[in-house]
Amino acid sequence: MTPINEHVSFSEDDTFTIARELAASCKEGDVVCLHGYLGAGKTHFAKGFASFFKIDPDQVDSPTFVILQEYHGEPLHVYHFDAYRLQSTEQVKSIGAEEYLYGDGICLIEWPEKMIDLIPEYAIHVYLETISESSRRIKIVFGESIS
Repeated sequence: MTPINEHVSFSEDDTFTIARELAASCKEGDVVCLHGYLGAGKTHFAKGFASFFKIDPDQVDSPTFVILQEYHGEPLHVYHFDAYRLQSTEQVKSIGAEEYLYGDGICLIEWPEKMIDLIPEYAIHVYLETISESSRRIKIVFGESIS
């Protein structure tokens, strides 16, 4: 059975804290996929996650127009993909995505379904669901394949 953690976030601070807690359990080579509609809180989750690695949250924003942002953290780097605008997996392959996915840092991927062919089976999937303007249901699933 796939381990699942569920949380309800009542504020951006809660989301930030949940993300930091997940980051604390991650290790080199992990891939974290962020699922949710526009405005669900994926980028805010990424800010909290990155902050655990001593990355200034104000430096973290959605890399929608550049596909990938690299954040040099301590002790690990965080590679933040936003696949929203991808038309094909080949686009992300052309920037060397596989080197990041199987590299020395941790990958955060927004809109992972756009690059499904590259997502490893051991990926961690974070599902952010809007409950109200200020609250979100956050489900974290370890080692689930998206197909």
